[in-house]
Amino acid sequence: MSLVELARFGTRVEADLARLALEAEGIDAVIFDAETNSFFGGGGLISVRLMVLEQDFDEAIALLSEEGRS
Repeated sequence: MSLVELARFGTRVEADLARLALEAEGIDAVIFDAETNSFFGGGGLISVRLMVLEQDFDEAIALLSEEGRS
């Protein structure tokens, strides 16, 4: 089981909203690079990455597309 990048966001808040939408549907997700993004002021210099398990990728991208978050 490996993690794959599902999406990139300009802020941790946007990434957290997407993560929570996925977790509400039973898909585990984690956020990478949130601290680096905050260190640089959260202005989108460093994207916050949303990661999911490889086997959940197709379902997760479909859910985010429905939510308008990808």
